Amino acid sequence: MQLNKTKYSTKEIAAWLWQHHKNCRLQALLNMLIGLSLVGLGLLSVDTIRSITDIATHAKEGSIIWTAVLLGSVFLCELLMHIFSTWISAVLGVKTQNMMQQFFFRQLIKGKWHGIEKFHSGDVINRLFGDVGDIVDLMTDVLPTTVVVIAQFLASFIYLYVMDRTLAIIVIVTSPLFVVLSRLYFKRMRRIVRTIKDSNSAIQSIIQESIQHKMVIKVLGQENAMVDKLELRQSLLRKQIKSRAKFSILSKTLVNIGFVGAFLVALVWGLFQLQEGLITMGVLMAFTQLINRIQRPMLDAARLLPIFVNSLTSCERLMELEELPLEEEGEPVVLEGHVGIRFNDVSYHYTQKGRTVIKHFSHDFKPGTFTAILGETGAGKTTIIRLILALISPTEGTAEAYSQPPTSSSLLSTVNCRLSPALRGNFSYIPQGNTLFSGSIRDNLLMGNPDATTEEMRHALHLAMADFVFKLPEGLDTHCAEQGGGLSEGQAQRIAIARAILHPCRVLLLDEATSALDVQTEKKLLENLKQHFHDRTIIFITHRLAVVDFTSDVIRMVRQ
Repeated sequence: MQLNKTKYSTKEIAAWLWQHHKNCRLQALLNMLIGLSLVGLGLLSVDTIRSITDIATHAKEGSIIWTAVLLGSVFLCELLMHIFSTWISAVLGVKTQNMMQQFFFRQLIKGKWHGIEKFHSGDVINRLFGDVGDIVDLMTDVLPTTVVVIAQFLASFIYLYVMDRTLAIIVIVTSPLFVVLSRLYFKRMRRIVRTIKDSNSAIQSIIQESIQHKMVIKVLGQENAMVDKLELRQSLLRKQIKSRAKFSILSKTLVNIGFVGAFLVALVWGLFQLQEGLITMGVLMAFTQLINRIQRPMLDAARLLPIFVNSLTSCERLMELEELPLEEEGEPVVLEGHVGIRFNDVSYHYTQKGRTVIKHFSHDFKPGTFTAILGETGAGKTTIIRLILALISPTEGTAEAYSQPPTSSSLLSTVNCRLSPALRGNFSYIPQGNTLFSGSIRDNLLMGNPDATTEEMRHALHLAMADFVFKLPEGLDTHCAEQGGGLSEGQAQRIAIARAILHPCRVLLLDEATSALDVQTEKKLLENLKQHFHDRTIIFITHRLAVVDFTSDVIRMVRQ
């Protein structure tokens, strides 16, 4: 199996981590201070055990009781430190993770519309939860623990070296083996972990799509096919995890063999020293504990290494999301008076080598007009809407919004603005299909206008031919499941239209917004819209020719 190559260098990832480390520094610092305190308390306990043993064997003068009290105090302090560490992780850890999730969620929501489509929504969710969690663990736990591990190794080695140089040298010879194996482990494991994370994202994507399109799968009789597709992906994941496990077991076994060998040699050496009367029993006990405290940091490093590799891979995946281009930011621009949209020789293609969807398109959607855009699938009708909303920008030509004073005597002057995200507040948009969010009908309507009163919502629902809402047992507080579950397509579509009516706007954009309505309901709805928005601009994408009867202008798009 060909393993994926890493996209970013370790240096680039380190710089990225430092940039995002600001919100984690308090927790990381506290964890590091607690870890260093535990290192000091650990060495104090070793020295205390050495003293109490020597006192008990009459190799040293002192009080067993008071020394035992000191040892108990050390153990109590260690316990309190562990409790404090757990509390910090519970309180600060979730806050840190939430802040990082918000950062990337904000990047996705405020990013350009064109670009995110290369990531499956299931993959994005996997990154926002799994990868963000890995990064927070890296910055708040793994990195501070690494500092503590190094400090524990150095402090224990120095202590042991002062007691017996030969024993310290015997123990330290295992380090070169560990370093060599770590480098080999790191390079290969980083590539393996990337393939595993990608497979997890693919599995989540299959499950998410299957749940969203359950009805289609059932109608097409593809239930078993989707289960088989999931099994195929899971089988690949199992193979990748098996490969990781084999490599990890081999690496850890070699390291442990080296450590056990060093421990036996050091122990035998200490026993000979004891037999010759060169050291006391307390010193031997200190030897055995210090050997453990020197080797344990190395074993901890071996344990941290796969976590570190996993986190670096998570960094790469989040860096890919952060590379998505952001929309230009600026203060919202509110156009006064009557607003129109003007296209001047606009062409657009979605990719460099892709088909030109719109070619040399020019039109003036004059203020107060009701324009129907007709055309076959792929002719560029929806692309026109995306250009107006500045989700995409013209490849060639210009597109602008302009406002005119309501009367010739008005103090307002004509204003022309290039279409940009800052102008979106002037538009209200109703896309094709079911666009309701989970929550109450009231919650959905308030997204159009957070300050809307119940009476205003009632009026908007009436205009949208959605008076049925008030016949429901809970009325506006009726709960909608995901994508308007519990309502028919036509009902959900009319509530979405009411939401758009509530939104203060100068231009109303409808993209097949009445596709789920019957002819009579659609006719009455269009009459209501034309009456309510008589002084505003309406642009309606549709396949239904009957809409033309209500419009003042018609554009027929042709596939390029």
